[in-house]
Amino acid sequence: MTPSLFDLSGRIAVVVGGTSGIGRALAIGLADAGADVVATGRRTDAVDAVSKEIEQRGRRTLRHPVDVGSLASLQALCGACLGAFGKVDIVVAVAGVTKRVPTLEMTEEDWNRILDTNATGMFRTYQVFAPSMIARRSGRLIGIGSIASFVGLQEVSAYTASKAAVAGLTRALSVEWARHGVTVNAIAPGVFETDLNKDILKGPRGQEFLVRTPMGRFGRLEELVGAAVYLASDAATFVTGQLIAVDGGLLASGVNQ
Repeated sequence: MTPSLFDLSGRIAVVVGGTSGIGRALAIGLADAGADVVATGRRTDAVDAVSKEIEQRGRRTLRHPVDVGSLASLQALCGACLGAFGKVDIVVAVAGVTKRVPTLEMTEEDWNRILDTNATGMFRTYQVFAPSMIARRSGRLIGIGSIASFVGLQEVSAYTASKAAVAGLTRALSVEWARHGVTVNAIAPGVFETDLNKDILKGPRGQEFLVRTPMGRFGRLEELVGAAVYLASDAATFVTGQLIAVDGGLLASGVNQ
């Protein structure tokens, strides 16, 4: 029987920011597709919880908390993964934060925190994990962008700037590392309810998003898994530098009614 193009058996995946929300859904989805998955974040209890779910699927994992704000922390994670498994095939960079505030009232501290987590944290993650991929001439780097990678959103200028940076970094690294067998892509989710945004979505902004989304609903986290599995799989060997929107048609839409 010919293996499926989407079968990730034998692959080692690391999901940074993989203990809740989108990251957790992608970690579990990659495990369901056959990969051994290290899902990690800052909280030890959350790392342990998602690791148990991965093990329940018969996959290998590693319990190793990480902070994307620390290069040394990421280097320790990478070293532990290479020590345990001998390679890392797939890295998904999910860690992100946001804060809604009028830009004139935003502190430089909040601006720097959001940019450091969402953009520089991704840069650090890729910079740490790419060398072993380049040496093996094989690797998949997958980031999480946003519809804000393409359009402006009200009163989240730091978040919007950070996700535009994700788009730029994805394109730049895809060009730089393509010759080394490493692909760099990103997923741009539309509106998915998570702990990060659930309070905002209960108000007028949530209703506006629903009106602007042709499918007329928020996404379900499991609906992001297919894009991640595709980008990580042999089905996407010639795909790099792309941002794949999973948004119910929001970015395509002009007038919905």
